[in-house]
Amino acid sequence: MNLRRFVFLTIALALALAAAQDVPPFRDPSPHRTQFVTVASDVRLEVLDWGGTGRPLVFLAGYLTAHAFDDIAPKLTANAHVYGITRRGLGASSRPPTGYTARESAEDVLHVLDALKLEKPILAGHSFGGQDLTVLGASYPDRMAGLVYLDSAEDTSLGPMTTAAGQPDPSWLPADLRGEAQPDLSSVEAFRETQRRRLGMALPEAEVRLLYEIRPNGTLGQYLVSKQVRDALFHGLQPADYARIRVPVLALFALPAPLEEQLKRYRPENAEQGAAMGFRYGIALAEIARNENALRRGVPGARVVEVSGARTYIFLSNEADVLRELGAFIAQLR
Repeated sequence: MNLRRFVFLTIALALALAAAQDVPPFRDPSPHRTQFVTVASDVRLEVLDWGGTGRPLVFLAGYLTAHAFDDIAPKLTANAHVYGITRRGLGASSRPPTGYTARESAEDVLHVLDALKLEKPILAGHSFGGQDLTVLGASYPDRMAGLVYLDSAEDTSLGPMTTAAGQPDPSWLPADLRGEAQPDLSSVEAFRETQRRRLGMALPEAEVRLLYEIRPNGTLGQYLVSKQVRDALFHGLQPADYARIRVPVLALFALPAPLEEQLKRYRPENAEQGAAMGFRYGIALAEIARNENALRRGVPGARVVEVSGARTYIFLSNEADVLRELGAFIAQLR
C-alpha cells in the first residue's frame, strides 16, 4: 500500500468514526426501569417497571414485547404500579426452542409475579396475552384481582368463521383493502408514518427497533420474530375455560368502522367491490359476536365494551377509550 492510499484510508476511517459519534444511540424515552427475571434454568424474561401508586397492573403482549405499552403505561401510574412482561422468544427475553404453549406461557407469567412479589395484580393482555389471562384466571383465581382483555378474548374452540360462500377473495376488494401494500422500511420513522397513515396508530419506536433489524444506514431489515416462535404459539393455543374464572373481567373488543364510513373512505369502483366490503364487514361482526357470547356465557358478570373503528392494537388506536375503561375498572376494585 502506497503512502497516499494509506493516508486517504486513515482519513476516511477517522471521518466515519466521527460521524458515528455524532449520532447518539437510541434511548427509549418511556420512563421505565428494566430488569430480568429468571423463570427457568435457561430462560430470563425482560420486565419493564414504569412505577406508580396502587395495585400492580401487568401488561402482557403477544408477538410484541413489553415496549408496545411504552406510550400508554406512564399514563396509568397515578392509579396503579405498572409493569410489562416480554414473553420468551421475543425482544430481550431468552429465546429457547421450547416452552411456548398457553400453559407454559402462563406459568412464565406466574414465575414473574412470584419473583416480584406482586400481590393480587390486574393482568391486561393483548393478542396471545389473552391466552395467558384465561389460563391464569381459570387456574389461579385467588392470585388475581382482575383481568383485562385488550381485543384478545378469543375462544379457539370455536374454530374459524365459515359460511357457505366462504371469505371474500381479496381481489374483489378495493386496492387499499387487499393487504398488498408494503410498509416503508427506509427508516424507523418512515415505518411508523406508514402505520399512522394506514392504521391511524403507530407502534412505539422502541418496539419497532426490537421487531426489526436496524441496519447501519438506518433502514429496516429482517423481521426478528422467528417463524418457529410464531408457529409454536399458535400450536400451543388451548380452548378458553372461562367458566372457571372467578375474578372481575373487563373485555374490550375492536369493532371495524361502520360500513358507511368504510365505503366513503375506500370508494369501491363498482357494485361487486361494495358487496365484497359488506360481506367482509358482516363476517367480522359475526366473529366478534361469537367471541363476546362465549365470554359472557362463561363469565356472566364480565364488562364487555365494543370500540367502533378500533384496530386490534386497541391500546394504541383508541388510547383514550382504553384509559377511561381501565381507570374505571381499577377504581372499582379498590
